[in-house]
Amino acid sequence: MNALSPTPVILGASRLGDRPGAAELADALIRSDLGDVDTSNNYAGGRSEQALGDAIRRAGGLPGPARIYSKADSDPDTGVFDGDRVKRSLDESLTRLGLDRLPLYQLHDPYGLTLAEAMGPGGAVPALIELRDQGVIGAIGIASGTLSQVREYVDTGAFDVVLSHNRYTLVTRTAEPVFEAARAQGMTVFNAAPFGGGTLANGDGSFGYRPMPADFAAHVGRVRSLADEHGVDLAAAALQFSMRSPLVDATIVGISSTARLDALGPLIEAEVPEAFFDAVESLGEPPPGVDD
Repeated sequence: MNALSPTPVILGASRLGDRPGAAELADALIRSDLGDVDTSNNYAGGRSEQALGDAIRRAGGLPGPARIYSKADSDPDTGVFDGDRVKRSLDESLTRLGLDRLPLYQLHDPYGLTLAEAMGPGGAVPALIELRDQGVIGAIGIASGTLSQVREYVDTGAFDVVLSHNRYTLVTRTAEPVFEAARAQGMTVFNAAPFGGGTLANGDGSFGYRPMPADFAAHVGRVRSLADEHGVDLAAAALQFSMRSPLVDATIVGISSTARLDALGPLIEAEVPEAFFDAVESLGEPPPGVDD
């Protein structure tokens, strides 16, 4: 298993390239001292990687300690996600980014595959292992939303990194068993979307981009009330919940604008008293919130 030492916070670039100001934001992301940058082959149809690559070229190379992580995606036209597709996906990623290797490349949302297909001869996972052995990528990961699928891949023992999103937050804990299993294998754990798709940052009425069930909405309301009682910025508390967890090595925060990037530092540094986290824990186990 290849060790990876990520920054505690990773800047998510899933929205980079699908809105105005991509060049300015890409420049800011690769120069930020807040953390590494996470993208994927299919984010914004490849425009996220392209924008980051253009920024790298403008800078004359990756500045300072900045690192880019990316992910392999299925063929956008055919849906094929075999070993050959993984290799093509990496070639596309490296070409867009203008890099000759990546410290981490992840199998991203393999929903159209069975585990046997992914792990078998000619499959996506053997291709990732081969690329890792060649040194073209430093570590390999599984990145997906469906916990049952993520757990299957974790249990293979083939991966260095696991990434789950929206399922381990201040108000949800459904990913906890998966993260514990990954920890037991010495894997690096990436926890993405600590704000639940914005709910814990801007008060949106959905969670994980879906409507909230009534019992879960009530739980979120109770946590929000506790934040008010303790004088706590809910967004700061949500971020720091993930950052302080012994199960999490790195927290991925989606950055959609330079304003969001500028706001991140104060959230990391904000004072959140231990009494607030104790009060949240006293509410008991939260409802699931996001269906698998």
